[in-house]
Amino acid sequence: MALNVLITGGAGFIGSNTAAHYLRRGDRVTIYDNFKRYGTESNGAWLEQEFGDKLTVIRGDIRELSSEFTKAVEKADVLFHLAAQVAVTTSVTDPVEDFAINAQGTFNVLEAVRTSSSKPILLYASTNKVYGKMADVGVVDRGTRYEYDGLPEGAGEDRPLDFYSPYGCSKGAGDQYVVDYARIYGLRTVAFRQSCIYGPRQFGLEDQGWVAWFAIRALLGKKVTIYGDGKQVRDVLHVEDLIAAYDAAINNIDRTAGRAYNIGGGPSFTLSLLATIDLLEERFGRRLEYTFADWRPGDQRVFVADIRRARDEFGWAPSISPEMGVAKLVSWLADNRPLFERFA
Repeated sequence: MALNVLITGGAGFIGSNTAAHYLRRGDRVTIYDNFKRYGTESNGAWLEQEFGDKLTVIRGDIRELSSEFTKAVEKADVLFHLAAQVAVTTSVTDPVEDFAINAQGTFNVLEAVRTSSSKPILLYASTNKVYGKMADVGVVDRGTRYEYDGLPEGAGEDRPLDFYSPYGCSKGAGDQYVVDYARIYGLRTVAFRQSCIYGPRQFGLEDQGWVAWFAIRALLGKKVTIYGDGKQVRDVLHVEDLIAAYDAAINNIDRTAGRAYNIGGGPSFTLSLLATIDLLEERFGRRLEYTFADWRPGDQRVFVADIRRARDEFGWAPSISPEMGVAKLVSWLADNRPLFERFA
């Protein structure tokens, strides 16, 4: 049976890919977006061109939900809450706006679900930043990359929450509200503490979406700046694998409701910044120039998610290796180079 799907931030990187996935399946999709971020107009136009009247577009802001949004919630079976302020650096510069979007905005969306008659499933894009710097965990320098000392499977959901930076606080507040609204009100909510997601339709910037940003700079033959020493490591996840996790969680909502899950590449799919540069140089067949700058506040030398809870509770594991995923991203960038000329 076709679903009614509502996506906040539906013209963003993850949102547009999620919308396309469900539209291709034959579901009905409504996206809700303020179209302020660069790339959202392009993504929205692409969705409308590809899917026509199968897609409904509502222009609006989660800080002040419109009556159109609440009506869409009433019709929805599933709501993906993906709208957010997404950069730590921006949150430090403007913590007021960061709070309004990520904390107040998420609360607004939750209240729209709570007060609706439809009570749709709500999936929330949280972040691994809820775990903070993890200063208590030892890190080993392996020469070209850092690794955890004593966490072979990565950081699990049993790690203490330790919000660091205004972004960590605002997203973490949303995370905890999402979990608690399942406990207190019986809503079917799920929080995904997502690692570094990358893929097509991503307009990465220097302060957010670093895999895409490095790839865009390589495409244009421009330098990149590495903050730190380049040996910092992240588990990376292609957006198609993320959407597969969304699907699996929905299909097992009786088990997943009220739960938080670490969703990333896990120990098998990790990249250091320097390794990413090597990978891009191989793909483009030329050197990518880079310089170094000071570490940024709150940056972790390592973050790798322990994804075993997702595997055990709804049967999900990533399947797209960094080599495969970066190749897919580079191919999309090359096909859409005019969209990125502003970065030249």
